[in-house]
Amino acid sequence: MANNIRLFQKYIALLDEVYKQASKSSILDGDASLVQAGKNTNEIIIPKMTLDGLADYSRNSGYVKGDVTLTYETVKFNYDRGRKFVVDAMDDEETAGIAFGKLSSEFIRTKVVPEMDAFRFATYAALEGIGSATGTLADGAAVITALRAAANKMDEDEVPSEQRVLFITPTLRGMIDDLDTSKSKEVLGKFSSVVEVPQSRFNTEIELLDGTTSGEEIGGFRATGSDINFMVVHTPAILQYPKHTVNKIITPEANQDSDGWMFFYRAYGLADAYENKVAGIYVHSKA
Repeated sequence: MANNIRLFQKYIALLDEVYKQASKSSILDGDASLVQAGKNTNEIIIPKMTLDGLADYSRNSGYVKGDVTLTYETVKFNYDRGRKFVVDAMDDEETAGIAFGKLSSEFIRTKVVPEMDAFRFATYAALEGIGSATGTLADGAAVITALRAAANKMDEDEVPSEQRVLFITPTLRGMIDDLDTSKSKEVLGKFSSVVEVPQSRFNTEIELLDGTTSGEEIGGFRATGSDINFMVVHTPAILQYPKHTVNKIITPEANQDSDGWMFFYRAYGLADAYENKVAGIYVHSKA
């Protein structure tokens, strides 16, 4: 029994690796050490600093004293989803841990990660004050023009050029690659990295299915907004902190419902942006 539990624990430790390999938005994950726990378990505290600007220097009295204000903003986690699985004890008695590892990794790759990506992109696309544009991008030249407009908008808003990540559909990225011109390379060079996002995860609005209401038993999500063509994100603008764990393992002996191992998966986290950095997000979607 103890050996099986150790196998489970080994596979649980690998779940983060599965998430990192499959996720398109994990590049935006923030450093959890920069935030503090709030008074309640569902919130964190974000430090915010406000500085006075320059003032006239006087040859008689010298410098004008400025103020530095450090405040803290409380942000609540906005993503809390989960599922439980049962693997019958006789299905694979000797290697139940391996069976669970395969089951859980497939679940994360095909269900958890696509939903988490879709939720994050839709959340950022809905924020007030971000840069945005709509339209149909019919060819590579149109994509290049739209990307240049996005880069120019961020430049004018004084968003640092470093750490700008371009998320774009594989179809549009292919249109750019087919051009193979100096213009296309120059525009792509304005981004620190380019991440291709499948259209199924790239929408301005989604609905999370609760898993219990009639018609929503399968869980997951469905797109309800407009397809996103591309999104540019300055990573320091994002508040993205994931917590995803398999937090329970129940043996068949302790299982009151069936002769099976029970596994519980929960995805809990935050997807938001700093109020004073929304200029670091730009979304181009279909009309």
